[in-house]
Amino acid sequence: MTAGKRNISDIRNDYKLKQLDNEHASSDPILQVENWLQEAIKSDLYEPTAMVVSTVSLKGRPSSRVLLLKGITKEGLVFFTNYNSRKGLELIENPYAAVNFFWPELERQVRVEGKIEKTSEKESDEYFQSRPRGSQLGALVSSQSQVISGREKLEKEKALLEKKYEGQSIPKPSHWGGYILRPDYFEFWQGRPDRLHDRIAYTKIDSDWKIERLAP
Repeated sequence: MTAGKRNISDIRNDYKLKQLDNEHASSDPILQVENWLQEAIKSDLYEPTAMVVSTVSLKGRPSSRVLLLKGITKEGLVFFTNYNSRKGLELIENPYAAVNFFWPELERQVRVEGKIEKTSEKESDEYFQSRPRGSQLGALVSSQSQVISGREKLEKEKALLEKKYEGQSIPKPSHWGGYILRPDYFEFWQGRPDRLHDRIAYTKIDSDWKIERLAP
């Protein structure tokens, strides 16, 4: 092994901060997510709302990327993106997704699975108008996931749009908007010593949630 390099297989941490069991977990998994998310926010973690969103194409090929959670309702988890992106096209083919939050400083992760639907046009437009102006321009400029000739093309188009909309509000493009993941499965993971981690799973059965403990 090269001097100064660490052997990847030797990298490990022992988790000792907290514990999780059925008695301490909320009967409502949405509330449990909100509680853990608020702890992550209060702990001043970098990007506490970051989540890995995984989709699967019609051919069964999975893909994943990191997005930011933008809302939690009793119906599910809300995020916004380009409908013509790879994830957007895969969600047309297969409208199911999995989400994973990981907060290493709290030794926690949350997995969520369920069906994806678009939010209303009104909700998408309201959120778009609340975004920083630069982010609005970026949504218009980027043909997300498409091959481009170089960064100069993006910069040039952005400059043209800045001039076009100077002193005006920027309209939401039709290819951009929100999704809501309507969950039917949650798993909450709390790191514990000796790799005997706590795992609590919620499975939706009709309108109720079945809560079970899983082996680590």
